[in-house]
Parts: sequence; C-alpha cells; structure tokens
Amino acid sequence: MRMALAVVLAASTPPVVAQAPGEGFRFTGVPTQGGLLAAEAPPGSVSVELRVPGAAAAPVMLANGRFVVGFDRDAGPVAELVATMSDGREVRRVLSVAPRAWPTQRVDAPLRAGRTTAEFDALRPGELARIAAARAVETGASGWRERMRWPATGRLSGAFGAQRIYRGVPGSFHSGADVALPTGAPVVAPAGGVVVLAADPARPFTLEGVLLIVDHGGGLSSAFLHLSRIDVALGERVTAGQRIGAVGATGRATGPHLHWGLRWRNARLDPLLVAGAMVPQN
Repeated sequence: MRMALAVVLAASTPPVVAQAPGEGFRFTGVPTQGGLLAAEAPPGSVSVELRVPGAAAAPVMLANGRFVVGFDRDAGPVAELVATMSDGREVRRVLSVAPRAWPTQRVDAPLRAGRTTAEFDALRPGELARIAAARAVETGASGWRERMRWPATGRLSGAFGAQRIYRGVPGSFHSGADVALPTGAPVVAPAGGVVVLAADPARPFTLEGVLLIVDHGGGLSSAFLHLSRIDVALGERVTAGQRIGAVGATGRATGPHLHWGLRWRNARLDPLLVAGAMVPQN
C-alpha cells in the first residue's frame, strides 16, 4: 500500500528542468526589497508563479511571455520563480532578494496604539474589505508595461519604508511616498489603468480620506490617499498623465499632501525604485 502511494505521488510531481543558457527566465533589473522586476518567461510557458517561504504562491500574469513581479519592503532573502511549460514540466529560478537599509528613528518613549473611536471601529472593517476587494480586481490593463511616472511632483515629505522604534519596539512603517503640495494641486495617472475604487468625497475613508485606486494590470496597482477631489469614475480607463484628482488633506493627514502607495499583489513597493527620481512633468 505504501509503495503504491509512493508511485502515485512520484508520477504526479512535474519534472523539473534545469535552466540552460538562453532557455530560462530573463530579467531587467535586480530583485530588491520594495522593488519591481520586469521579466520574461521561458519560451513555451503557460503559467508562472512567484513563491516565497511562508506565503501562498502568487500567480504572475503573462503578456506574450512578459510579466512583472514585486518584492515587499520586508521580503526575505530568497524567492523562486516557477514556470509551468506546455508539456507539464517546470522551470525554476531561485532569486536572491537584495536587502535595503530603511530609515529609522529611535524614540525614547513607549509605543502607543493609535486612539480609535466607536465610529472608527464600526467603519474600519468595511473599509478594509472594500480596499481588499478593489485590489483583487483583474482588469486586464496594460499600464504595467509602461514606464511609471510620478503622479505629482514636489517636496518628498515622507519616504517609503521609514519606521520609528519605540524603546526597542518597532512601530508600523510608512507604506508609500508622501509629496507635500497645496490643496488642489493636480494628481495624474502614473501609468495607464482602470479605476477600481473611487471614494465618495462626502463619505471619505477614516484613515485614507478621499481614496482612489487604479489597477495597472499585471498585479500592479496604485493608491492615492488624502485627495480633495476625484476626477474619474469607477471602471473608467485612464492613460498616463491624465488628471485623476487633486491633492488634499482628507482622512488622517496633518496637512495637504499626496500619499502614493504602490503594490504588486500584496507586496508593498517603493515608488522611488519603480518611478525613479522625481522629475517635474510638463
């Protein structure tokens, strides 16, 4: 009985193919914490997954064999790409993810949980569910293949990944990039995509305020927080450089600014790595 079971398991396991020169994955860039990697699957691939220890495999969306994968701010040192070929074989590529030194501030005070209200506690679960549902939408957008631009330019007032350490206890880190600008300053689409969440300005989110999320396809999405207005509608297709809203100070914000958050699947990305240095746009 045991021998028969072993035979069945062995037969159901796809054979693994070693990568010969010119037959494996191709990359543009280096896997880095908070970074986005453009890649090309081996010829004949029908699907690709990114696998990291301790997490569910993340499917990759292929477009003529090309795709992108992102690595979370806290990604571990190793990840693996697995391509399934048309004949059932698997081609694997182990990736070494480069670590980064994140800006930290040590505070000689205990970590204090943020104050909440009964209204916040009642609203927040529904808000988080809406955000998760929006990020799960697959629109087929192709903006992920474009060169990403900054949705607004100004003084970088909050860096991605920055974190405070309260007497040895780490607080939550900053999951986007903040650009300080006056209320009403235009916000444009950093790449093409489809609007998957557009908050009602009359009913802003408790933390994010007037929130807009655009899906760029390929698992990549942008979130724009604290807006004063939204100029696009749910389900609308947008193009790079198109005005989509305006800077504000809605939600929990101490002053007017744009918080731009980028994600690939559930991986939180650094806009500076994806879009490069901020250059004023005409």
